[in-house]
Formats: sequence, C-alpha cells, structure tokens
Amino acid sequence: MLPSPPHDLLSGASLLLDLDGTLVEIASKPEGIRVDHRLSQLLAALSRQFDGRLAIISGRPVDQLRAYFPELSLTFAGSHGIEILWPDGRTLKATEASLDPRVLERLRRFEAAHPGVLVEEKPFGVAIHYRLAPASEADCRRLAAEVADEHGYMLQAGKKVFELKIDATGKGEAVSALMSVPPMRGTRPVFIGDDETDEAAFRMASRLGGAGILVGPFRPTNASYRLETVEETLLWLETAGGVAA
Repeated sequence: MLPSPPHDLLSGASLLLDLDGTLVEIASKPEGIRVDHRLSQLLAALSRQFDGRLAIISGRPVDQLRAYFPELSLTFAGSHGIEILWPDGRTLKATEASLDPRVLERLRRFEAAHPGVLVEEKPFGVAIHYRLAPASEADCRRLAAEVADEHGYMLQAGKKVFELKIDATGKGEAVSALMSVPPMRGTRPVFIGDDETDEAAFRMASRLGGAGILVGPFRPTNASYRLETVEETLLWLETAGGVAA
C-alpha cells in the first residue's frame, strides 16, 4: 500500500498533472470529459502560485488541451510529450507524421465490425478505445499488436485503450524535457497520474529527486504516494497547493 502525499510535498516543487482520470473523470468517449468551473479556477490559482512551474502532461494533443483551458497560462505537453507548448509560445514538437492510409482503413473496418469500439485519429498515431465494448478487448489487443509489428509503430496500452504511436516519446521524456529548462530546472518534479502510461513519468520524477502520486486503486507502480479518486486529488491540490477557499 502507498501513503497519502504529505501536504508539504509541493513546497518549492514543480507540479505536473495528467488530465483524464486525474483532474477529470474518464468519459466513455474522449470528447465526453467535463472541465467545470471548479477545475478551471483551481488551475488558474495553481498557475499563479507556481509561477511557471505548472504543466499538464496528457495523451491528448496540445490543441485539444488548449481548447479545454483557453484562458489559462499553462504549459501543455500533449501526445504523451511528443509536443510541448510553453505559455510564452515556445514549442517543442516532433515532425508530424501520418499513419499509413491502409492501416487507418483496416482500423475503420474493424471499428465498423465491432459496435462500441472507437478509433480516434491523433496527430502522431491512432487510439483504439473499447470502453463501450469491453468484450472486444482481446480482439483490439490482437489487432493493435499485429499493426504495431507489421508497421513498426509503438504499441501503448492504457485504460480501455490501445494506442499506436509513430513516435516513441512518452511521458517520462516529457517530464525530463520540462525539468531541463527554467523555471522548472533545479526544482523537484511532482507528477500526478492514474494510468499505465503515467508510470514512466512517475519513474522520471523519482529519478530527478521528486515523486509520483498515483490516482485510483492500488496497483504495482513507480509512484511513491496515492490518492483514491479524482475528487480526493482535487481536494489535496486545493489544500497542498495553497489555494483552498
């Protein structure tokens, strides 16, 4: 079992946050998440408190993250860290590449034949969601593995999703990149996430002298601390981040 994070953990640290399953509840479809006033206000307050040492690291593309938080001056690391946008407009982005059209056609045929399965095109790959079709997990896994092997894509499993990525960059590299430049450089990273895709970020945060916080049920993890739910995470951020009402 893991302890709850202490309330002084964020003192002098840089705060790195996953989105889905961490700050918002996971939705049945990617576009279904709800960013409410409370979360927007919390992130705005944390942004002021951390003065450039706050970032969201997500599998979602940067443009999508910005659309959810249009008024906030945050650093966004999207597509699992393949693309990074700083508040001052600086960017770090791999050359955008497309999947082989024949692969997309194959995935679309699979989607049509498996009700509930959702194929989501992304700037650097594609995701096969089966949250609405849990009985199709084995078929989705088999297809994703075959496509990855045949075309040299990276296969990444997440919560009810298999993602095929053209670029192998992950959230661990995102943490490293963010912590290598001011104002985060020289501080301790604290990364909060919920998914298997967050394990590399937990590992990198610990390597750089910080810590990872797992959100959700206990499982083998590289995180040092755990919070049970999204609600508990928001409450902890409000208190530990010094922005509680």
